Amino acid sequence: MESSETEPLTPGERREDAAPSTSNTSGQGDDEPKPKKASLKRTAGEPANAKSKKRKKVRVSRPAPLGYTVEQGEDMLLVISSTTSQYDGSAWTPPKKAKKKKKLTKAKIKAVQSKRKKTASVKPKLVVMPVAKEKEDTTLFVPPEATDHRWGQSVPEEVLINIFQMVVVQDGAVPFLCRVGRVCRLWNAAASSPVLWRKVTIGHFWIAPGKSQLPKTERRIRDTFTWLSQYRFSQLRDFSLYHWKNNVSYAVQAVSQHCPHLRSLTLSYCTDLTVQAFHSLGVHSRSLQSINLQYSEFQVEGLLEYLEKHGSQMKQILFTHGLKHDRALAAIARGLCPDLELLEVNTKLDSKDCELSINIQALQMACPKLKTFRMLNVRPLHKTMRNGAESSSGFPLLEELCIATTSFSYMTDKDLWDILFGSPRLRVLDLRGCSRITPAGLASLPCLELECLFWGQYFSSNVGMLSPKKGLHMVTEKWSRTLQQLDIANHLFTEEELEIAVSYLSSGADTLRSLNLSGTRISPSALRSVIGQMTSLSYLNLSSCRYLPRGLKRIYRGQEEIHQLLDKLE
Repeated sequence: MESSETEPLTPGERREDAAPSTSNTSGQGDDEPKPKKASLKRTAGEPANAKSKKRKKVRVSRPAPLGYTVEQGEDMLLVISSTTSQYDGSAWTPPKKAKKKKKLTKAKIKAVQSKRKKTASVKPKLVVMPVAKEKEDTTLFVPPEATDHRWGQSVPEEVLINIFQMVVVQDGAVPFLCRVGRVCRLWNAAASSPVLWRKVTIGHFWIAPGKSQLPKTERRIRDTFTWLSQYRFSQLRDFSLYHWKNNVSYAVQAVSQHCPHLRSLTLSYCTDLTVQAFHSLGVHSRSLQSINLQYSEFQVEGLLEYLEKHGSQMKQILFTHGLKHDRALAAIARGLCPDLELLEVNTKLDSKDCELSINIQALQMACPKLKTFRMLNVRPLHKTMRNGAESSSGFPLLEELCIATTSFSYMTDKDLWDILFGSPRLRVLDLRGCSRITPAGLASLPCLELECLFWGQYFSSNVGMLSPKKGLHMVTEKWSRTLQQLDIANHLFTEEELEIAVSYLSSGADTLRSLNLSGTRISPSALRSVIGQMTSLSYLNLSSCRYLPRGLKRIYRGQEEIHQLLDKLE
């Protein structure tokens, strides 16, 4: 060799000398001819990396880097040294960045992305304690919107029942409870509470009024009603059915059989109520006290049979006046319902047959416990008893009498006295449309604590033909301390009479809350005294008052509006 000192070779020379160095160790000399293919010497002018570039193109895979370096000494021996000590970080070692770039080829992009996803999912698992602490701390500051979807599952069942009870009182049990019972198991358990099913009203939203159903639909309705009666109506007290044209008798029978605590039954605008339904009520519903059959078609024979056997337990009966239905009123007057407390007979507003034959004396003897007696839009024709017997006590417990009508009324002062001569506890008196009643007849009544007097003239064809009346001050003077509502609309009292009557109201106990003076001749001065001294007044009707300015003729609701009216009058 030309130089005796050892010099490290370049990376290209190391790769080229690796093959011949192994041949020297096998015993071959330097003078032997070498094949051209195995020759690793470079010719003059040839670039240093020419063959290496060709090999890079030919080689498919690159061998793993060696952990040693090759050096040549004077005795042509190989000297092996560790790359980790003296030649650590040499240029021969391929840079890491180049390796990463070669790994991220198009063929391995998916593999790299999958590795990144795995590492990203694994990282939070490595730190267990800090993550748990953060969750415990952050739950205190989570906004309520993040947990709104789970609040219904954590509310106690008793609280849900109280919430449902508020909705049931306002909107009814059906269909509200049927819908909320499908939310989850907790809501279903709360909606199934018998406390919520004590009052049930089913309207025409289930069955369209007047629409015929297929047999399959009727079968499904019956099955649903049977299921409700068995699993929901165990504590049912009040049941109402509206606008049903079919399956009415089936519904009544199902309710009576499975609801032993039934007290009130209301069937309004229903048809097809048969004798079998009344028979089922008599057999099973021993607690029934109220029957409301207004505007419904039913077999009168069934009701009469029921009253003959179980009329002693009835306290409330309501029905609509008709040619056949009047037989029920005659049966009540015979004494079939001695404990009756409420009796109401009405007719439709467009009904032409409004005359009702009634024996007041017989009714007073048959129902001495009557508290509410209503004859709405009917003209009662008084009949006398054949044997000449008369009641000596009248209605001693009567608190409300309503004889309102939209047409002409035959009621006179004597007829009114025959009804109320023994009723000192009367609180409500409704005489709307009774134009023949006079203030003197009202003042002679034995009731001293009347709270509501409705005496307005509405829908009467002869209102303009009525002669002016006198004596209104006797009415207001008698009940000035107890009156809470007064209606004298369209009465032709003079201006002076109204002013005197209003003065008695102003000097009373300040209990008046509603005053209807529509169509009267009230003057601004009289009205000013009423508003200025009645602090409890919250409703005032001054529409069509001919003696008031045009801008003041309207209805005033609330004490604030009434006080503003007082400022305008001053």
